[in-house]
Amino acid sequence: MTSHPTTQTMKPATAAKKLGVYLPATPAEFQEGAVSRTELNGLQTDPPEWLRELRRNGPHPRPVVAAKLGVSIAGLARGGVTKPLTTEQIEALKQDPPEWLEKERTTQAGVRREAARIREKNAAERAERVRGPRS
Repeated sequence: MTSHPTTQTMKPATAAKKLGVYLPATPAEFQEGAVSRTELNGLQTDPPEWLRELRRNGPHPRPVVAAKLGVSIAGLARGGVTKPLTTEQIEALKQDPPEWLEKERTTQAGVRREAARIREKNAAERAERVRGPRS
């Protein structure tokens, strides 16, 4: 008896997250059915017009909004941004950044500097272990 491999599928919410789009803005047929790995790969390599349009103009999910603004998702929440934003809304915030956005960008820059410092320190420690103790 031979078994055929089953097609791996994911929920629409998972596929939307992997595609970087806001699920409620996707077409009904996308929201209602399971998405196979093959279908997801096809959407990534040759996106249909609705996907290109969502990526271009939004509304964008919070992780995408945060990345476009250069802040964390928590920073968005602290700034009162809890809903998806369009590209136009994001650009408006970039053009005339409110005080909370400037503060969150500064905070995020500090977090990135600290992460880089820790990576460098860990790399130096690994290199030292590889070289061994000096006599």
